[in-house]
Formats: sequence, structure tokens, C-alpha cells
Amino acid sequence: MVDYTREEILLLFDVDGTLTQPRSTIELEFEEFLYKHVKPRATIGIIGGSDLGKMFEQLNGQKILEKFDLIFPENGLVQFDKGEEVGKQNIINHLGDATLQKFINFVLHYLSELELPFKRGTFVEFRTGMLNICPIGRQCSREERNLFEAFDKEHKVRSKMIQVLQKEFADIDLTYSIGGQISFDVFPNGWDKTYCLRYIEANYKFKEIHFFGDKTEPGGNDYEIYMDPRTISHKVENPTDTRKILAELLQLS
Repeated sequence: MVDYTREEILLLFDVDGTLTQPRSTIELEFEEFLYKHVKPRATIGIIGGSDLGKMFEQLNGQKILEKFDLIFPENGLVQFDKGEEVGKQNIINHLGDATLQKFINFVLHYLSELELPFKRGTFVEFRTGMLNICPIGRQCSREERNLFEAFDKEHKVRSKMIQVLQKEFADIDLTYSIGGQISFDVFPNGWDKTYCLRYIEANYKFKEIHFFGDKTEPGGNDYEIYMDPRTISHKVENPTDTRKILAELLQLS
């Protein structure tokens, strides 16, 4: 990396699997490294599919509003700049209640006939800019989450469901993106993680934007921003990878 000032470079991180282990909290040692050694060298931001509350859970609370310069929950459909909410897009206004209800009804009917090793609760989670669909239900334990992840790798539950939805709702401009262990996101075309770049480009003049993410394969929820020519992207497998790349990038010992 060229020796830029802090204002000239943005380091933009996915959360789940990049700054934390899946659905876990950030380790204190890594958190200290990020705030004490990385932040003085670069502008730092986070971009996630989850809402702000889940970001609080994984990154040790509301202090992230002070610690991160830019925060983009829900694929960047909600924007926080220096701790203040500065913008929000809404899927209801975009699609309309009639279309949303038709889609949700179909999803619930499909899930009612889906045979899985187990099911829990909260199968459809409504967020500001997207729907999150979870075949086993988000109210599962960590052990059940891991079991479903292994089951899904073998049986492609989420991928097969997405194929059905793409066929059934081919006339609606929807994108389907698998992220994390147990669910997938549904949102209007173009409302993937690249959406946050609209705000960044309109308000900042960074010389480099570095993106760090783990779900970078086609269909993963980091894929679009990972492939975007406006970003210099780094694929990671876990927070250890993220820290290693940061140390090399910023020449930290």
C-alpha cells in the first residue's frame, strides 16, 4: 500500500466471519489491535447484511458508533457516518405491501413442506432493506446452527430454495444472497453490499477502498462488492486472516 494519510484510505470490513467467528463476538485482542493500531492509520468501516442491533451484539456494543468512522447495516441500506444515521432505504416503499405479502406467503408455504432434521422459530425476518429467510429458524442454538451448516453443504437446502424462488418470482427484481451458516437474504437488484459505495463516493474522495470479506464466491453476500472495480478486495477465511492481511498492508509489527 502506498503511504497514504488516514483520510485517503478506507478499510471496509464484513463482520460475520471476517471480524468475528460466525455469530460470535469479536475477540478482545483483535478489537484492541483494530482500534489502537489500524484506526490511526486508516478510515475504518463495517458493512453487513444484519441490522445494527446484531452488529452491536457481535462487536461488543454501541461503542462501535464511536470507534468506526462508517457503519453500513443491512447491506448499506442504512448508513451511519461518525455515529449519526445519515440515510435509509426501505424495501416496503420499493416493492409495495402486495408484492411482499405474496412473496412471504410463498416462502412460508414452501418451508411448511420442507423436511429438515429440525426446525425452530423465526423463519422470515423483516429488515429495512431486505428479507432474511432461514429454513431452520433463527431461534436455533449454536450447536443446531453448526449441524444445519453441515446438512446444507450436503443437501443444498438454501441453494435449491433460491432456485425455486427465482423461477416463481422471475418478474420481480430480486437478488438472493447466501451469507452466514443458516440463512439467505432477499433484496431488490443492486441492493447488495455495493450499495454502500454510493454513499462513500458521494461524500468521500478516498484514493483506495479496501474490502475484507469471507463470502466472496458467486452467491455469497460479499461477492458483488468483492468483485467491484472500485474496491481492492481481500478474501479471508476468519479474523486471523483479516489481522494478518492488515498487518502486512499497514506494515504493522
